[in-house]
Amino acid sequence: MKVLLAEYATAHDPALAPEGAAMLGVIAKSFTRCGHEVVLPGPGDFGAEMERLAPYCDMGLVIAPDRLMARYTLLLEQCTHNLGCGSMNAALCASKVRSGQILRRHGIPVPGDTPAGRHVVKPVNGCGTQGVRLTDAPPGEGEFSQQYIDGEHYSVSLVAGRVVGEVCLYYLGAPPLVLALNRQFVTIGPDGSFRYEGGETPVHIKREKEIIGIAKKVVSVLGCQGYCGVDLVVADKAYVVDVNPRITTSLVGIAAVMEEEIAQLLVDASYGKDLGEVHLRGRVQFDMHGTVRPA
Repeated sequence: MKVLLAEYATAHDPALAPEGAAMLGVIAKSFTRCGHEVVLPGPGDFGAEMERLAPYCDMGLVIAPDRLMARYTLLLEQCTHNLGCGSMNAALCASKVRSGQILRRHGIPVPGDTPAGRHVVKPVNGCGTQGVRLTDAPPGEGEFSQQYIDGEHYSVSLVAGRVVGEVCLYYLGAPPLVLALNRQFVTIGPDGSFRYEGGETPVHIKREKEIIGIAKKVVSVLGCQGYCGVDLVVADKAYVVDVNPRITTSLVGIAAVMEEEIAQLLVDASYGKDLGEVHLRGRVQFDMHGTVRPA
């Protein structure tokens, strides 16, 4: 079958292009190994290319900055079978303020509102650590502020099956499949700017069960589908700081140690099939450029 892999950053966002290329390379190779023909958008207008190609593909997947995920996923949904998160749920996750409010109402730990002193300022519709900084200044237009949590940075990578409705708590088929718990390498520069520099996977820590349980609940509450990543800072609690309803850079490391093919898991999940379990061998470190080395 033909699969459209609509990865935005490689051609349209120089700051995110290295990560985009790394993610695209991993996912494209997996689909090829599974016997599918991979179709990629050409240069030029991204949406127009999707509209041109998607009707001739059996399925498709959008990989784009969070602020654009809903727009391009909706376009994909209108033309072919979507292997990723639904457009409505992607829009919800992209709004960091709205999704945080929903998680808090469901008893999921998230950083508090701005306290006195230093705090974290983020774009409301940001992607990764872009524009995230530690400061005592108020947020600007299109930004919001949160309590700064001094802790260890982790993410949980999951694949979730189809859900009933736009935002709901009940899955058709198996619950979300956890691929791995990943350690994130996040630094804070002299100017307070956060920088993501890759990570390590899989990792096993004493609070692993707690962290994974929270990540599963997040995916359920926000109605995520397909591959998604939940970012957390672990201190007195495991605080959810971001939800990515898309392929994340962690997949670069996971794919290097996972026996199963991520492409097959995404296809099965999109049809509500039981995903079973994954088998990981070894541990690796990875960076934003797609470089992987034994940990």
